[in-house]
Amino acid sequence: MRKALIVGIDYYERFSSLQGAVNDAYEVRNVLERHASSRVNFAQPNLLVAADQDSRITRTALREAVEELFKDDAEISLFYFSGHGYLDGVGGYLCASDCASGHDGLSLSEVMVLANKSPAKNKVIILDCCHSGFAGSSATATPISELREGVTILTASTADQYAMETGGSGVFTTLLVDALNGAAANLVGDVTPGSVYAHIDQSLGPWAQRPVFKTNVKNFVSLREAEAPIDEIQLRKLTQLFADKTRELQLDPSYEPERTGYEDESVPGPDPARNADFAVLQAMESVNLVRPVGAPHMWHAAMESKSCELTALGQHYWGLVKQDLI
Repeated sequence: MRKALIVGIDYYERFSSLQGAVNDAYEVRNVLERHASSRVNFAQPNLLVAADQDSRITRTALREAVEELFKDDAEISLFYFSGHGYLDGVGGYLCASDCASGHDGLSLSEVMVLANKSPAKNKVIILDCCHSGFAGSSATATPISELREGVTILTASTADQYAMETGGSGVFTTLLVDALNGAAANLVGDVTPGSVYAHIDQSLGPWAQRPVFKTNVKNFVSLREAEAPIDEIQLRKLTQLFADKTRELQLDPSYEPERTGYEDESVPGPDPARNADFAVLQAMESVNLVRPVGAPHMWHAAMESKSCELTALGQHYWGLVKQDLI
């Protein structure tokens, strides 16, 4: 069972209203509901959005929804929040529609207590709000971690930064959705919290808001399965084509089926079995697993009887296949 609570608050009674939080919540809901294959991922996420006075979200409603999310023994319990955040000398807060001062919002320490005590195997907290980087920290003089095993936090900014909106959407959530759609996927299509953070971190300049990533897990869980850039059957042929991860694979013209512009009749013709292997090698080259040695392209490597080898990434995936981890 995968559970998700997705909250977006544009409407505030006493604070300035936002323009993109509700939009962001819908975008996150849409991308998390199903994998790229259309198979169900997070079934029927609990979506709470406050676009106007009639749909306002109170602190009580927000607190109850978070408590409900974390009470079950789910595989993943994911909490996403987009709205105003507040920080004072005591701690950080998620502001509901009825907040009057900021520190009357839902405290991040309450959220952390609920997550830390949750029986869910993986607790993922994603916050797109100002000062969200305080989550998981202590308000005591000596900074300490407050993450128990299985908890991961990903936030739009550090504790002392604001989270920016642009074009009717949060900068952070735009990158988050891109990552979940596949920009942060590995070669089997898995998108993990760590790869999402790496994508967002790389996409933001050194002077922009800085995302924060905190985790206490033994293994990263996949948040979504995107479309894999290479077929898994092809990927598993790494160990068939390369007996050793550091050994070069000798090529010759029989690997290449295309002869356009090559008129030397002494060159051996295409071999169907080797042509099939060569198509796999070219697919591997396209995702930086394989590279030609001493030739600009795989075609030249074959036609000039040169070789190809595994890249560092290719050697990594060769090891995963060898250990039956893929």
